[in-house]
Amino acid sequence: YWDRNYKAINQLNIFLEDRKGYNTRFLIDADLDQLVRDRLQGEAFGLRAWFQWDLLQKFGGKGMNGQLLGYPIVLEPLDYTKKINLVRDSYDDCVKQILADCDSAFKYLPIAHRDFLVDNEKDKAYAGSRYWGRIDGVTTKAIKAMVYLTWASPTYNPQNDNSRWDMAAKYAKEVMDFKLNVDGGISKGFNPKNGVNWFDPNFPGIIWSSRPQDKNDSMERMFYPNGFQGDGTMGASQELVDAFPMNNGYPITDARSGYDPEHPYKNRDPRFYSIIFYNDAKVIRAGKTEVMYTFENWGKDKAGISSKNSKTNYHIKKFVFMGLNWSDASINRQPHSKQFIRWAHMVLTFAEAANHVVGPLDAAKYDISAKNAMAHLRSRKTYDGTNGYDADPYLDEVAAAGKLAFDAFIKNERRIETCFEGMRFYDLRRWSNSIDDLNQSVHGVLVQKNEDGSFTYILNNKIENRLFPSVYLPLPYDEMLRMENLIQNEGWDSWK
Repeated sequence: YWDRNYKAINQLNIFLEDRKGYNTRFLIDADLDQLVRDRLQGEAFGLRAWFQWDLLQKFGGKGMNGQLLGYPIVLEPLDYTKKINLVRDSYDDCVKQILADCDSAFKYLPIAHRDFLVDNEKDKAYAGSRYWGRIDGVTTKAIKAMVYLTWASPTYNPQNDNSRWDMAAKYAKEVMDFKLNVDGGISKGFNPKNGVNWFDPNFPGIIWSSRPQDKNDSMERMFYPNGFQGDGTMGASQELVDAFPMNNGYPITDARSGYDPEHPYKNRDPRFYSIIFYNDAKVIRAGKTEVMYTFENWGKDKAGISSKNSKTNYHIKKFVFMGLNWSDASINRQPHSKQFIRWAHMVLTFAEAANHVVGPLDAAKYDISAKNAMAHLRSRKTYDGTNGYDADPYLDEVAAAGKLAFDAFIKNERRIETCFEGMRFYDLRRWSNSIDDLNQSVHGVLVQKNEDGSFTYILNNKIENRLFPSVYLPLPYDEMLRMENLIQNEGWDSWK
């Protein structure tokens, strides 16, 4: 990631140096040429902000000198014919640089790439929806919201500067308002009640995404077990499964939930059934009643039977297109793209930050309370179209319990909503008080099929003991050897 990000930043710096890219003539028509120049200049600043944010999220941390450090800020092309010996900038300075690049990008970019926001019909040749999925003004606001959220979190905010939480809430709310009032104000536009469509590159809930890979089955191949021609590369942990409430909204640890450990998958939160494949779960063809596969985690799909089965005896349904079957004469593969930033991310960012500033119930400061923001996620349809919560008494109760209880609630909801999107590890780091917060054992389930056809579940089967030496990731060892000015993050003494 270090190498990839700096290569990208260097290319962007070449474009931005002395405004070379901006002063290039791309088109004969002066007005259209200005559109292209503005967009490319804005994208260059925006992408540089994104790659720097990736560096900060991955490598920012407390150095062995006791200071919070980020990455070496590089704003000019590097001369690779000369010795390069960079110095890490402070964490705060890195944040300020990312925010500054977002602001620079915003000056050049349209607020969003939408045809209905383009006034001149002629301009649609070089503006509007044809650039959907590329960085725009709303994306820069979303990046700022995420940067402020991490900067406000305990690991990176030792002084507990509350203004950082406020700015995170402010920018996240601006993005939410845009999705609700602008994207939501057109026919077939954004509707917060709808579930995420992972297979539609034009899904209105997207804020910024990768280019789609058309007719792709990589996710399905990765997540299905060997018995359904998959590789079982990843599985869900028992800890994640336990994070899902029951269908009345109460956590399984609450006596009112109705949770039965002998039937652990019965009457769970509707989101559970659209995210996790568990023992005896059915793969039902999309739009049909045909059962294409039944999970037997006591038999053919059991961990250890094949290296292509999940180690936890849970498999992943999220991102999996339910119309795909490799045994079909004509295999129905759908587009897949990475939704870097989407509606739910901004709702979670807003709720967490707003709760820190004014608590869960105050709607005066931001025109919506943290509680009502979370209701958007709890009440919408699941990924497979099942209705969410209509009544949600637990949400009412936990909001009334105050900031601390609601913060714990948001963290659990964030775990559910963003699972398998590569965000949990960084969330744990920014929330952590010590390395013990990361070094928790990971469990799965053991399934036994009884003679009468029932199942016995052992829900505490240890899969892995995690032993991270530090809350922070290490800077790459080869970079440490190459540049003696770099300071390694604490906990990585053997990598310095």
